[in-house]
Amino acid sequence: MKTNSQNYKIKNHLVRLGSITGLEAWDSYRVRCLPRRIADLRELGMPITSERKRDLQGQRYVRYVLDEPQEAAQLNLL
Repeated sequence: MKTNSQNYKIKNHLVRLGSITGLEAWDSYRVRCLPRRIADLRELGMPITSERKRDLQGQRYVRYVLDEPQEAAQLNLL
């Protein structure tokens, strides 16, 4: 059940804000393995893309972006 609640939190975050990073997921929801949660949501049909980025210090990270927020919000995935 914990996985479903994490998936639900990440899905709602993406629908509301459009994107999320691993640091945001940890700070906001204590989700430690965001790539697994994103994979779960993709398997359920959410159109999520990965954007590889670098911060000001050169540290690499991935921002997960919801491609079609309005359509995804209507999906009853969880």
